[in-house]
Amino acid sequence: LSPGVKMGCFTFIKVMMILFNLAIFLGGGTLLGVGIWVTVSEQSFLDIFGALSSSILQVVNVSYFLIVIGAILMVIGFLGCCGAQKESKCLLMMFFSVVLIIFIAEIAAAVVALVYTGLAETLLTAVVTPLLREKYGTDKSLTHIWNITMKEVHCCGLNNYTDFTGSPWYEEHGKTYPAPCCNDEEPCRSPHLRCCLLQGCFAQILQEIRTNAGVVGGVAAGIAALEIAAMAVSMYLYCHLDQK
Repeated sequence: LSPGVKMGCFTFIKVMMILFNLAIFLGGGTLLGVGIWVTVSEQSFLDIFGALSSSILQVVNVSYFLIVIGAILMVIGFLGCCGAQKESKCLLMMFFSVVLIIFIAEIAAAVVALVYTGLAETLLTAVVTPLLREKYGTDKSLTHIWNITMKEVHCCGLNNYTDFTGSPWYEEHGKTYPAPCCNDEEPCRSPHLRCCLLQGCFAQILQEIRTNAGVVGGVAAGIAALEIAAMAVSMYLYCHLDQK
């Protein structure tokens, strides 16, 4: 190719790199802002989005998750955008390294999830079940989130209704269980004797994941392809800076 064509190709890829990473940076900033908003005003977030949620992520602190993901995206976007705009080999290499680390971590997580699914289920159960027994009824956010989850997913507890046995709610409401465990009928005592025993939310969510495995796999593959493309472009710019 002639020097003019090479220069035009380099400039085009550079501009695409800048725009792509600017979008990533802005997206990360948005997630970071939402995460901070959730931290400051969690009830407002739950009031708006709570009824739409039916994911196991509800048992963790969504705000910290959003803040971490948003911060990572902002760092990636900043390195990629500035590296391309300033034509800095250092920043481009840092961008490549960060994306490569994330890519390897995702591959490792996928392998662990496939190989150690049973272990992951056991660990999740070991963490969430005590959480329900210790905080359901006293932690307003956790209680509200789980009530919505159980109503939307039509389930009771993580494993079954016994997850709430001994919880603050159970003790303060005369040895009764949450209303969703009895199809919103109160008082909810011995759900299994009332023919209202619902299976645990974990089994329901796993079923939803298996049902939508194709979509999840497609999204994962798309993200992986974008990461590979981003690394390839950054390395192209890195290698051609000296030839510019």
